[in-house]
Amino acid sequence: MSFSGESYSLKPIERTTIADQISGQLLQLIREGRFIPGERMPSERQLCEDFGVARTTLREAIQQLVSLGVLERQTNRLYVADHIGVVEVPDEKTKKLKDLVETRRFIEVSVTELAVCRATDQQRKELVELAESFHPEMDPEEFRNLNHRFHMKIGECCSNPLLEELYGRVLKAVFDSSAFSSLLYGGLEPEEVKKIVEQVGEKHKEIAKAIFEGDAIAASAAAADHVAEIEDQIFEKLV
Repeated sequence: MSFSGESYSLKPIERTTIADQISGQLLQLIREGRFIPGERMPSERQLCEDFGVARTTLREAIQQLVSLGVLERQTNRLYVADHIGVVEVPDEKTKKLKDLVETRRFIEVSVTELAVCRATDQQRKELVELAESFHPEMDPEEFRNLNHRFHMKIGECCSNPLLEELYGRVLKAVFDSSAFSSLLYGGLEPEEVKKIVEQVGEKHKEIAKAIFEGDAIAASAAAADHVAEIEDQIFEKLV
């Protein structure tokens, strides 16, 4: 490109978020050996003070590194993973996420159908109570935890420990992914986050009601719709 007779070159502008910058710095420190495999990371409060950012921004950055297998959570504490593999490039991450969501969709519908048939009266009641606990004003972290508890309760209703464990692993991978985290901590306006929480809460109530009433068709349809909505929201955020 030339201007006023002089040639020059421009580099494309890189659009990065504050969370991306934080995760990049932490990853670089780990690569340099400042934090070694198995070592406990500083507390969220300390990291927030060091970076001068809000906790929601820090948590988004941490989730990015958790999803890459660089950091691990153990009993509410953060550690550098014992074995850090090759960090995936964005295209590989997106492909892996698509595979993960597809796996969840397949398993969740089947698990929900099975829960309708096998859940005890007490489990049906507890599932409805969990669904009724969702509300738009929830803190994102509270929402994440309740979301996980709700789905794990469905897994428990199957009375199949192996299937429950498999379902739990898939859910953990989804909830720990940076893409899922970005829905809650990725710079969305508070009203947008509230809308997502409200939509998920209503769908959970629909699923719980169908399981409570023993309606397998309605339960599986609601579960399929729920996963499809989350999938659309996640990939819309990635674009």
